[in-house]
Amino acid sequence: MSIIHYGESRILSEKLDRTSRLSALQYTKPVHIIIREVAITQNHLAGQPAPRELLVNIPRLVSAYYTNHPDPNNPAQQVSFGTSGHRGTSSEGSFNEDHVMAICQALCEYRRQQGITGPIFIGKDTHALSEPAEATSIEVFAGNGIETRIQSGRGYTPTPVISHAILTYNRGRTGGLADGVVITPSHNPPEDGGFKYNPPTAGPAGPEITNVIQGRANEIMRDGLKEVKRISYERALIVGTTRDYDYLMPYVKDLINVVNLEGIAKEGIRIGIDPMGGAAAGYWDIIADTYGLDLTVVNRLIDPTFSFMTVDHDGKIRMDCSSPYAMASLIRLKDRFDIAFGNDPDVDRHGIVSPSAGLMNPNHYLAVAIWYLFQHRPGWRSDAKVGKTLVSSSMIDRVTKALGRTVAEVPVGFKWFVDGLIDGSYGFGGEESAGASFLRKDGTVWTTDKDGIILNLLAAEMTATTGNDPGEHYQVLTEQFGNPVYERIDAPANSAQKAILKGLSPENVEANTLAGEKIVAKLTRAPSNNAPIGGLKVITENCWFAARPSGTEDIYKIYAESFISDDHLHRVLEEAQSMVSAAFKAAGV
Repeated sequence: MSIIHYGESRILSEKLDRTSRLSALQYTKPVHIIIREVAITQNHLAGQPAPRELLVNIPRLVSAYYTNHPDPNNPAQQVSFGTSGHRGTSSEGSFNEDHVMAICQALCEYRRQQGITGPIFIGKDTHALSEPAEATSIEVFAGNGIETRIQSGRGYTPTPVISHAILTYNRGRTGGLADGVVITPSHNPPEDGGFKYNPPTAGPAGPEITNVIQGRANEIMRDGLKEVKRISYERALIVGTTRDYDYLMPYVKDLINVVNLEGIAKEGIRIGIDPMGGAAAGYWDIIADTYGLDLTVVNRLIDPTFSFMTVDHDGKIRMDCSSPYAMASLIRLKDRFDIAFGNDPDVDRHGIVSPSAGLMNPNHYLAVAIWYLFQHRPGWRSDAKVGKTLVSSSMIDRVTKALGRTVAEVPVGFKWFVDGLIDGSYGFGGEESAGASFLRKDGTVWTTDKDGIILNLLAAEMTATTGNDPGEHYQVLTEQFGNPVYERIDAPANSAQKAILKGLSPENVEANTLAGEKIVAKLTRAPSNNAPIGGLKVITENCWFAARPSGTEDIYKIYAESFISDDHLHRVLEEAQSMVSAAFKAAGV
């Protein structure tokens, strides 16, 4: 097991090949900041171009989508909506045509129950299974008489563009509202498929919605799909309810209202972008042409095997724009540009590469974005809050306090920011996993789903406006607010232990100190909205940890941060595990 300190000029792993990878991962200005520390098993291919033997067999994958039929009584093959929709792979019977048919039929029934009668906007990313899943969706929606909007020319559509389209359509309406789906497994490996639903609020559907759709979809599968209404793809494309729609230009033309693109063009900021073979590949040239930006797309390939990728830390191909291994190709080019960035396949995440800092840790960029935005958006409400998830860095809290603003800390999941972004009470909402959105310049809603495009362009805006790149801005923040050290680890836990952790109350934690500091808060509900966090968070003046059970594996996740030192962080993690173990022991599990 190697401990990799992402983002430092030093890489603490003897397994790394220094000559081939250090140049891609190092920072030009060595600074005493441990940006992200994750316990991982280091694969010898990490950061290297993907070898042919790693590439997925696309014909076999697509064939399995149609020919493999999941067992509706096998939990591993049932429809299961997590925080980011239903995901799986056709070869394992977890993402097949049966799933998509059942989900779409259940969604049609849900729409009727809720009185949602406007069009449903469909988007898809560049994963191999997204194309057949889109076809299945169109067939079922047409069979149910649902008014459907699909990208003209069967192109790809980013998640934030679907959110933008829904909000644009629904603006000023009280009835006949639109909703949408995005067919994507996000940054998951090439063999995966995924399906997300966005209700008329245009953000991720919460469990009060997805549990209904999931339950009904599994019923439909158990009943042999007999209740699915479906017509052929050829007929579905020509019926009056299915219409082509231009998602791209309305979104691109509206970007001027959320980012200072004139300033970027005026200063001649040299921008590099790697779409990582995703749905934004066709957007960046049009954005550059529309606004006169000096923007270079360094990789234009769209290939469902994602053969152009460098391998992630665990030896898998994964389009994770916050991973220095997956982003190695762009990091190597950082000195060619004033700012560079990447996106995952559905473009709801961002990865920022600056000359001063290389690939920025997501927590650090969120803090910089907040610091900049709340000083350069006079059209926002004076009481607009900063939305953050409970596992995001406390650097955000310190920055927000200095700005005279209020932090709204919510459970994990972007859905918790939706209402605040809609009414303008949240100026910004962000997650530690590199997903965020913010308001238009006039303080009204832009998107209620994560938007990797505007977070990328914001990095160029702040570089143009201030003359300093985001990495330099973060260094200034550390001098003012301290140098946090952040880590996430996994620990084993069986199903009974995970249930105990999910249902903990503050009284279950007897400790009064954490790593030598007085505990000031023990949270099992989010401070902002009192919603259950599905775990525990313990806070002191200079450190915190949060423990949450995994929904898919027999582990629980511990997130921790210290503003004191690396050694102090390790002490926090040790005591966190002891506290959780004590809770398990007290419960007899």
